[in-house]
Amino acid sequence: MTAHTAVTDRIQKALAATGLPPLSWFEVLGAVKRSPNGRPRMSELAEWLRLSRGGITKLVDRLEQAGYIERVSCSQDRRSLHAKLTPTGERMLEEMQAAYTAEVERHLGTLGAEEAKLITAALEKVTGSTCAEASVRRAQAG
Repeated sequence: MTAHTAVTDRIQKALAATGLPPLSWFEVLGAVKRSPNGRPRMSELAEWLRLSRGGITKLVDRLEQAGYIERVSCSQDRRSLHAKLTPTGERMLEEMQAAYTAEVERHLGTLGAEEAKLITAALEKVTGSTCAEASVRRAQAG
């Protein structure tokens, strides 16, 4: 967690130094871009980014005001709104991606190939255990 916080702080500072929006905006723009159809529901964004529904609403409001995202109605459920990148949002995501990648490579590049493989395997194992744990809880609740 300390390493994550340190690298995240460096990424935030690098984005700010180049006049780019904060890392939280990059995370939302990237999640929208990576979604299967490019139009995730607000609830999906909140879940993926581990934010409350209120938190994602406020963040998407800011991104929409900046012209990076637009909300679109769902054709199957008019009560549901989806987020969609605007062309301006696409360009901003590309700009932010370059700064993000440079900073991540700067810090993770300090690892040797074997160290990187070991850390990747260990983190995948931890992530897998949280997924398995969540599945067990859902099964027990259902």
